[in-house]
Amino acid sequence: MKKATIQLETLTCPSCLQKIENATKSLKGVQRESVKVLFNASKVKLEFDGELISIDQIENAISTLGYEVKKSQVSAS
Repeated sequence: MKKATIQLETLTCPSCLQKIENATKSLKGVQRESVKVLFNASKVKLEFDGELISIDQIENAISTLGYEVKKSQVSAS
């Protein structure tokens, strides 16, 4: 498993948080229980299986919703 912190442009409302959380939890390879969207910090923290999904695919899923990804940090756990 890998851990990721994805920095987003400013989140403006709680429904944004919910959209991002639901989208990332539905991705194959993302550990559902690990997904945390930090509203005030505009960050998404999660764990994923790098054999099933890449950080680029996760970022694309978020971007498809209309949210801009500023940068990501990934570490192996």
